[in-house]
Amino acid sequence: MQEFAGKPVRAFVIWEPVLPTDWSSPSTAALRRISDTRAVQFWDKGRLISRSMGEHDRRSIVWDHIAVYTAGGVWGDAPPEAIYHGGPVIQVTEPARAALAHAVQSQAVH
Repeated sequence: MQEFAGKPVRAFVIWEPVLPTDWSSPSTAALRRISDTRAVQFWDKGRLISRSMGEHDRRSIVWDHIAVYTAGGVWGDAPPEAIYHGGPVIQVTEPARAALAHAVQSQAVH
């Protein structure tokens, strides 16, 4: 997010119970990992976002995942088409960053 300081970027961080240790919402220390004011964090106890993205059993849970959407995308019963998605997050930061840079640049042109 620091690379995109001053750019019209928003991040939605969704925390959800997946592992046996995920029995409650994230701690204050965990929430502090994301300090950018353009990021909004949510606790999704029922994994509603994961279900809207295709979860239908334990093997299909969507987690440790990043998706990049264009400006103006609207979620209905399902998310809008992402211009990039993948995971685990730690392994896909570079392609996600490139997709975000492209989206920001495309938005600036219009």
